[in-house]
Amino acid sequence: MFPKIEKLCRKFENERGLISAERKTVLKTIATAIDSEIEKKGKARLVYICTHNSRRSHFGQVWANVAAEFYGISALIEAFSGGTEVTALHPNSVTALKAMSFEITSNSVGTNPRYKIKFGEGLSTSCFSKVYEASENPQKDFLAIMTCSHADENCPFIPGATKRFATPYGDPKTFDETSFQDEKYLERALEIGREVCYMMSLSASKKDNAYGC
Repeated sequence: MFPKIEKLCRKFENERGLISAERKTVLKTIATAIDSEIEKKGKARLVYICTHNSRRSHFGQVWANVAAEFYGISALIEAFSGGTEVTALHPNSVTALKAMSFEITSNSVGTNPRYKIKFGEGLSTSCFSKVYEASENPQKDFLAIMTCSHADENCPFIPGATKRFATPYGDPKTFDETSFQDEKYLERALEIGREVCYMMSLSASKKDNAYGC
C-alpha cells in the first residue's frame, strides 16, 4: 500500500471520536452483516449505491477496498459501486482522490471513462459510472449500502441484495463551481474513508478466530 494512503488509514483510527454514536451503531450493524456473509459464503461483497454513481458511492467503493487491504481481510471482501442512473465519475471526485495520494489512470475516452484507482503496487480498483445492477457488479448475495438520501428513499428494495443499509452523506455536488469545491469534495471523501475504516476494523478484529486466517 502506498505510504501516504496507509498513513491516512492510521489517521482515521485516531479520529474515531469524530464518528457519532448513532453512526457507529449503523456501521457496527453493517460489520456484523459482513461477518455473517463471510462465515456463510466465504466472502462479503459490498455494493455502494447513490443516484448518479459519480461521487459518494465511488468514495465508498475505493475506501472499502483500501480498508480491507489495510486490515488484512482483502481476500474476504470485494467492494463495488453503482447508481440508479449512469453519468460519470465526476472530475471533482478524481481531484479529491488524487489529493489523498491515489494514483489514477484511464485508458478510455468518452463521456464515461473507466479509471484505475491505484492505492499500492498491484493494488487497485476500477471506477466508472454504472447502474447498480450492471453486469460488472454482483447480481446476488451482496450487501447494498446506500450513500445518498435520494437513492435510499427511491430504492427501498435492491434486487439480489442479502441486506440493505442506509449511510447517507452530504452531497459535495452542492459546492460545484464554488470556491469551496475542492475542500468539500476532499472533506466528504475523508469522512467516508474514516467511517469505512472504522467498519472494516470491526470485522478485522474477528479475523483470526472467526475466519481462520
